[in-house]
Amino acid sequence: MRRKKECILVVDNEVETVRVLQRSLVTHGYEVAAVSSGEKALEMVAQKPPDLLLLDLNLPGISGLEVCKQLRKQSDLPAIIIITARNKEQDKVRALDLGADDYISKPFGIKEVLARVRTTLRHTARLPLEREPDIIIGPLRINFAGHTVYVNEQEVKLTPTEYGLLEIFIRHRGKIMTQQMLLTHIWGTKTGAKSHYLHIYIGHLRRKIEPDPHHPRFFTTISGVGYRFDDGM
Repeated sequence: MRRKKECILVVDNEVETVRVLQRSLVTHGYEVAAVSSGEKALEMVAQKPPDLLLLDLNLPGISGLEVCKQLRKQSDLPAIIIITARNKEQDKVRALDLGADDYISKPFGIKEVLARVRTTLRHTARLPLEREPDIIIGPLRINFAGHTVYVNEQEVKLTPTEYGLLEIFIRHRGKIMTQQMLLTHIWGTKTGAKSHYLHIYIGHLRRKIEPDPHHPRFFTTISGVGYRFDDGM
């Protein structure tokens, strides 16, 4: 039985960018559609939701940020990767806070785009963690039913905050998590007084879980943005 082709919608008004992405993605076995505006993207997703959206921020009419915001509120679109020439940190952070799974800066290398697409689709295809009795990632084993964590089969004692933070990372493994997203998940929307705590808890988790805390395998710092939990798959 042949595997169903995964569908990718490219949203970009630069003709050459669309041509390069479409040619490469089709060559690698994806079904690809393309539109040049945010309005058309919203219409297309409403009619036939793709498996992944490659979304430019600089669009005529509705901006890419607004498209991302509306899609996360109105649809069950699995994955959004931002492709943008905007290099300002706040634009990237804003996109991630609105629900984008990753971002790629222009000009880009097509190998990087294909790698990010594969990774994002792999993570969105996973079953919900509630169906998994144990999550095993290298030396790390997590049993969410029992709230227990093991490294090399030795139980690791975590505080409630450390455990909650680890659970968020595992549930979003492979995805960049901005500092604001993590703070909101752990402490709610009023996070101003606790924002300086985040790097402390990340440090605790690295010391308790990483094979070498000085050279993290799992908790990757994304400079100026936040963190990503890498499972090495």
